[in-house]
Amino acid sequence: MIGLLYFVIIIFANTIGAISGMGGGVLIKPLFDAIGADSVPAITFYSTVAVFTMSIVSTLRQRKNMTIDYSIASLVSLGAVLGGIGGNLTFEALLQLLTNEKSVQLIQILLTILTIGFSYIVSGSQWRLGLKGRHWYVIVGLLLGFLASLLGIGGGPINVALLLLCFGMNMKAATVYSIITIFFSQLAKIVTISTTTGFSRYDLHMLYYVIPAAIIGGFLGAFFSGRLKEDYVRRVYQVVLFLVLCINAYNGIQILFG
Repeated sequence: MIGLLYFVIIIFANTIGAISGMGGGVLIKPLFDAIGADSVPAITFYSTVAVFTMSIVSTLRQRKNMTIDYSIASLVSLGAVLGGIGGNLTFEALLQLLTNEKSVQLIQILLTILTIGFSYIVSGSQWRLGLKGRHWYVIVGLLLGFLASLLGIGGGPINVALLLLCFGMNMKAATVYSIITIFFSQLAKIVTISTTTGFSRYDLHMLYYVIPAAIIGGFLGAFFSGRLKEDYVRRVYQVVLFLVLCINAYNGIQILFG
């Protein structure tokens, strides 16, 4: 029953995540938290696999929708890989330091809410820094990868917002480069898990639901993204931000007062 519920959530979340450039983890993580059927590390892992799978499918499909500057993609992705490793090591350190998973979960929720607020402000404004230089792509990718891995949301709202703010990309370009960044940050996280804690603490049978659902969501998201105008993509992005804010606020209240 839980597997089927996860399956439906991942299809919906990855479809919306691929359209908006957030990655499905921004919805998957808080919804799985609300269900409460698995531990925090397991939920973070399932979300990571789902978003990683979606990013592969979506990137391959998006190549047909727009021309990708692979020099930009490679620089941001390099930073995302390094940041992804750092984010996962920080997550594991928090688990060891705090011992109480609920405390780690609350930190993730609070940081997610802060990034959502920042992202909503940026997406609705004309603030643009217009940063130049290859090093800036690496630095921004480093920050994006770190947050994606630490929060277990695959990058979420902060990716698109920072790409808009720092480099003045249009909305559709930002969503595509966000998905590419998500691929590398989540790849780094999976590799880090395999070489540190391993996969023995997870129920890997759940991946029979997670991976197919992620593939379907990635295809649907890329399909709709190629057909929606930029204004609609922006609206989807902002609606999802509000939805995720509400879910995370509910989860945070449950932890504090539940």
